[in-house]
Amino acid sequence: MDPLNTDLKKEQILSAANTIRWDLGMDFHDTVIESIYEDASRIARKSVKQKGDKGAYSMDLKIDRIVTSKWLGFPLMFVMLAVVFWLTIAGANYPSAMLSAFLIDYLHPVLNHAAASIQMPWWLAGVLIDGAYLSMAWVISVMLPPMAIFFPLFTLLEDLGYLPRVAFNMDSLFRKAGAHGKQALSMSMGFGCNAAGVIAARVIDSPRERLIAIITNNFSLCNGRWPTQILIATIFIGSVVPAQIAGLASAGAVVFVAVLGIVFSLVVSWGLSKSVLRGEASAFSLELPPYRPPRILQTIYTSMIDRTIFVLWRAIVFAIPAGIVIWLVANIHIGDLSIAQHFIDWSNPFALVFGLNGVILLAYIIAIPANEIVIPTILMLTVLNSGLSGMGAGSGVMFELDSTADTASILHAGGWTLLTGVNLMLFSLLHNPCSTTIYTIYKETNSVKWTVISTFLPILLGLAVCFFTTQIWFMIMG
Repeated sequence: MDPLNTDLKKEQILSAANTIRWDLGMDFHDTVIESIYEDASRIARKSVKQKGDKGAYSMDLKIDRIVTSKWLGFPLMFVMLAVVFWLTIAGANYPSAMLSAFLIDYLHPVLNHAAASIQMPWWLAGVLIDGAYLSMAWVISVMLPPMAIFFPLFTLLEDLGYLPRVAFNMDSLFRKAGAHGKQALSMSMGFGCNAAGVIAARVIDSPRERLIAIITNNFSLCNGRWPTQILIATIFIGSVVPAQIAGLASAGAVVFVAVLGIVFSLVVSWGLSKSVLRGEASAFSLELPPYRPPRILQTIYTSMIDRTIFVLWRAIVFAIPAGIVIWLVANIHIGDLSIAQHFIDWSNPFALVFGLNGVILLAYIIAIPANEIVIPTILMLTVLNSGLSGMGAGSGVMFELDSTADTASILHAGGWTLLTGVNLMLFSLLHNPCSTTIYTIYKETNSVKWTVISTFLPILLGLAVCFFTTQIWFMIMG
């Protein structure tokens, strides 16, 4: 048999199949599957007698009529995710405070004292303790508790059988955007950690749609960005409304940013599917599993080992060199100014066009390894650049204040306004992935091209959104 003729025939068959596929219409697959299940259900009703589990099956159908309904499916989904987020944020506060008190407030001074007692050179102590160790301590204290709560809760919903219903509800939106319905699962996982969300995209069989899910996963607010959103919303959004509704307004602003991330995920998915990743959204048959009691102990063990510890270790590996860089740029001087101050002064005119400032740009550059250290880095750089006394000015050491009022006073003294706060919240949503996620994207795609696109596409979107927000702000406010 001639290999050339065989290849030609294959191409002709594939071409003919593709033509017929388009002629049959977008709903052909759904129609076939529905007819198969209709016939199977009709045959089952005539030939199978149910005993014992009939009530459970009937209960599953009743629940599905609610959680997958046209009118209640989405509200219930958002309420469920909101409860998970609230439990994660509220539940993580106490253990985060305990870890911070031990690793930073107690152990950090002990290590500094030990370094002084053995006469370690000040620069070496600064690099190892104030840089590498302190950065690692921030990542552990901020990142570990939320992940230890979010991932088990997320896995419990998966074991319960609710997550397939989320994919079912979101399928139509993602299909209209040229993506896969299962992208809803990777997007939801991204709210805990974007690196985990990228890994979760493995459930999507189509390489094209898996790429779309990977590229857009960064639009899900990971747990490392929630502290930034909450703190900035409390300081700048909560301060412009009456005190009685300040908490509600701040929470509403954070939820709005999270929902905006979902919108951007759909819009960018649509743009990619119509351009560089052009193609038809593949249909998939999702057989909703029965509701079942979750295996709590197994779930906790699996989520802690396979997800929490795995992601945390990667974050620590990348955070340690970031802490060294932070200390170096704040403590190495060129002339009378540190490298950090030189960069801030140079980048300020450019950053102001986007409603940001040089401190924010530098913080996001040197904190690429971990979003968790953005706020401590911003505070350190603001104090360093503003020359504030009594707050560790010039020490180049990351810190975070217990009082929101003290944090607000530092930011206001650094020239921050409501516009700066709003744009920081937007840029926190739309900026490059952390280095852990970037590395995970490369491992999953094995492509430098798609890793670069996944890294720089959010930055371009973030700058564009901040620019237009700033221009509209000045048009309205004069």
